[in-house]
Amino acid sequence: MSQLSPQKPPILPPQPRPVRFTQYPLAWFRAFWSFSRPHTIVGTSLSVLALYLISWSRVSQASGAGEWYRFFADVSAIFPALVACLGGNVYIVGLNQLEDVEIDRINKPHLPLASGVFSRGQGMTIIGIAGLLALVLSASQDRFLMATVWISMLIGTAYSLPPIRLKRFPVWASLCIFSVRGAIVNLGLFLHFRWQMTNGAAGAEYGIPLSVWALTVFIVVFTFAIAIFKDIPDLEGDRQYQISTFTLQLGQRSVFNLARWVLTGCYVGMVLASAAIPGVNAPFLVITHLLALIVLWGLSLRVNLNNKSSIAQFYQFIWKLFYLEYLLFPIACLLG
Repeated sequence: MSQLSPQKPPILPPQPRPVRFTQYPLAWFRAFWSFSRPHTIVGTSLSVLALYLISWSRVSQASGAGEWYRFFADVSAIFPALVACLGGNVYIVGLNQLEDVEIDRINKPHLPLASGVFSRGQGMTIIGIAGLLALVLSASQDRFLMATVWISMLIGTAYSLPPIRLKRFPVWASLCIFSVRGAIVNLGLFLHFRWQMTNGAAGAEYGIPLSVWALTVFIVVFTFAIAIFKDIPDLEGDRQYQISTFTLQLGQRSVFNLARWVLTGCYVGMVLASAAIPGVNAPFLVITHLLALIVLWGLSLRVNLNNKSSIAQFYQFIWKLFYLEYLLFPIACLLG
């Protein structure tokens, strides 16, 4: 009678020597860009710009001074917030890669740590510098930016770092992602920019307009879809290293359909709510969000769940829709 032999670990190709900045600066910057997870960098940058524009439109409307000179006078507030948020972004995604090297060698072998292009020491140095920059710069501004960055980094640390490592639990992992991307970033940055634009005037720290709440709810729900969808192409590595995800529990098809309907709810909800949101151009929101929904469904019907590349391409498309919202909603506010 034959016996089943234990499954052997995959044979990995030899890894290259780490790229050092002093020897190959261009190659190092390319690796650093990959290490920073470009889709998150773009998302963070657009969220900072969007919340600045929304804050500027609200302050301008409230003061009755809509002249563009105020825009250029206030624009300097963007740069400290952008650098602090990007530093926090690099810290969070970098720490995740440091703790997931073995998993990434299966799921994402192109990443610098998984491929050996960066050493563990280089990764630790990068996240140390980025994290310290984010903490110090945000603390030098105001309590709103400081709270936004520090709380986000604390949650990001709990997400990846043992012994807590919340990413092991699908509900907590999703909660970490959409609480930071959805609620903390949007509300915190709005309060920060409004405080900066009003020079800390009395009462400027209180009250968040309905338009900002609408964007926040949209992004919270949208980010939940991203959080559950991102694990669909990583099924093999997550199973081998016992990382519990919704994909492992429910199956790829169920999670794919759930994410698609969650995104549909985002767009339908924004269309229905647009007329009740003060300070925005409702027709613009309705038309653009219906078009985005049509494209979403059209592309989703072409996804092959047996093809990892097809799933990954659709995941990147979802991130493009995420970027798009941070362009459409501020425009609607400026047109309102």
